[in-house]
Amino acid sequence: MRGLAPDAAEIEAPSGLAEEATLAALLRCSVREVAGPRGLVWPAPPYLLLRVAGTLLRARTHGGAALRFDGPPERLEAGAWRPLSTDELVRLVEAEFAESGSQAHNGEFAGQVTASRHAVAAILAARAEAVPPADPWLASEQALVYGHPFHPSPKARGGEGWLRYAPEAHAEFPVRLLGVREEVLAEDGDTGVLDAMGRAPEGYRVLPAHPWQLELLRPAFGDELIDLGPGPVVAPTSSVRTVYVPEAEVCLKFSLDVRITNCVRKNAWYELAGAVELTERLKPIFDEISAKHPTTRWLPEPGYRSAALGTRLHEGLGVIVRQSPWTACSPGVVPILSAALALEVKAHDPLAWWRAYVTVVAPPVLELYFTHGVVLEPHLQNVLVGLDASGDPVQAIFRDLEGAKLVEGRHDLGGLHPEVARALTYDAERGWARVVYCLLVNHLTEIAAALAGTDDDLLRELWPIAGDVLARQSADLGRPLPMSDLLAGAPLPAKANLGVRWARAADRAAGYVPIANPLA
Repeated sequence: MRGLAPDAAEIEAPSGLAEEATLAALLRCSVREVAGPRGLVWPAPPYLLLRVAGTLLRARTHGGAALRFDGPPERLEAGAWRPLSTDELVRLVEAEFAESGSQAHNGEFAGQVTASRHAVAAILAARAEAVPPADPWLASEQALVYGHPFHPSPKARGGEGWLRYAPEAHAEFPVRLLGVREEVLAEDGDTGVLDAMGRAPEGYRVLPAHPWQLELLRPAFGDELIDLGPGPVVAPTSSVRTVYVPEAEVCLKFSLDVRITNCVRKNAWYELAGAVELTERLKPIFDEISAKHPTTRWLPEPGYRSAALGTRLHEGLGVIVRQSPWTACSPGVVPILSAALALEVKAHDPLAWWRAYVTVVAPPVLELYFTHGVVLEPHLQNVLVGLDASGDPVQAIFRDLEGAKLVEGRHDLGGLHPEVARALTYDAERGWARVVYCLLVNHLTEIAAALAGTDDDLLRELWPIAGDVLARQSADLGRPLPMSDLLAGAPLPAKANLGVRWARAADRAAGYVPIANPLA
C-alpha cells in the first residue's frame, strides 16, 4: 500500500481546511433545505443572507446555485458579525428542526457531521504522504477529498480501518481471492475475467473479495468456501467499493457493509441480478443512441458472481464485473470523472468548451428518457467525460447500472422476479425528477460554476448556451411537455440530503426541494 496516515479517530483536531469544507457543505444544505423553503434567504450583494433558528447568517458567494463561498461565513451576534463554526451551525440546524416539529430529534446528526470533518482531516493528512497514481483517469477518481458539496456529512464512513481502502488517500491493496465450490456458485452473465485472476483447486471457482468486507463479514471457511490468499493489486475508485484492476483492465463493484454518506453499500441480491438484466436490455438501446449521438459511450456490467451460502454471504460476497472506461474511449481520448472537473476547469475558450461539454453529456440522457423510457442517473460520479489532447470534451461515458431504471409501462418485465422488476423501474414522474436533478442540479450547475470561477458574468453567459443545446434536443424529440416546462424556467428539483440524513431514512426515500432554474 502507498503511504497512509492514521485513521480519523486518531486525529485530535481537524485541520482548518477540513473545518472550512465541512462548514461550507452544511451551510449549502441550510440555504437549500432549511432557510430557502421558508423564504429566509436574501441577496444582499456582495453577501447572501439567511436566517436559521432565528440567527442571521451571511456569506460572500459566487457560482450561482452551486453556492461557492468567498471567505468565511459569519453570524450576527449582539449587533456584530462574528465567524461561524460548524458546531454552531449544527446547533442552529438542530434547533430549527426542533422548532418546526416536522422531524423527530436525531441524536446522531452532530456526531455524523463531526465524523465527516475528522475524515476529511485524515484524508488530507494521508494525501500529503501518498503517491498519486500516474493514470489520469484514476487520479480523477481519487480527487474527491471533500465529497458531495450539498451533503451535511459527505465523508462520514462506518467501520474501522477505512483509510486503508480510501480512494482519496491514493490507497491500493490486493484483493483477497476465495474459492467457491461449484455446487454453491451463484453467478449470471459473463464472469470469465474473474477466473483469470487466480487459480482455484479442481471443483472450485475464483471469487475475488474486498479485504475490508471480509473483515466485516468474517465468513466461515470450510469445504464450500476456501481462502486462496491475496490476488491482484487494485485501486479504489470514487465510490470506495468499486475498484480498478489494471492487470485485467476491468472494474469490480463489491459489497461493503458500511454506511458511506447516505447508504450502506451492499449489493442486494436483486441488484446483482438487475445489473446483468439491464446490461442485456440496454445494449441494443445504447447501440441506437450511439449511432445517433456518436460521442456516447457506456460501461456495461456483463456479469456477477457470488456464493449461494445464504442471503448474508450471497449479498455480502457478491461482485459485479464492469467494463473499464479505458476500453470504452477512442484512442487518444482520456476519461476524466466529471466530479473532478467540477473542482476546477481550465479552458482556453470557456464558451466553446461549455457548449461541447453540454452537447456530449445532455442529449443522450434526454434521448434515453423520452425515446426509450430509460432513466440514467447522470450525476457527477456516474459520468466520465473523454477529453482530447487539447482538453476539450469529445465523449461522455455513462456508468453504474444500479441507478439506471426503466420507466414503468414502457418495458415488458414479464418473467422477471417481482423484486428484480420493482428495483429496475420508476414511474415517469419520479424518473423525470431524477434525470433533471442529476443532470442539471447535481451536474451541469457544478461544472458551470467550476468553469466560470468567480466570474458571475461568465456564468450568466453559459446558461443560454446550455439552453440552446437542450432546445435543439427538445425539438428533435418533438418538444415533449416536460422539456418545454424545463426550458421555460420551471423550478428544478434538488435532492434533500440534509432532510434524509436527519430523518435517518434510506437514500431512496429522499425527497426534493425546488430551486431556481438557471435556464430561466
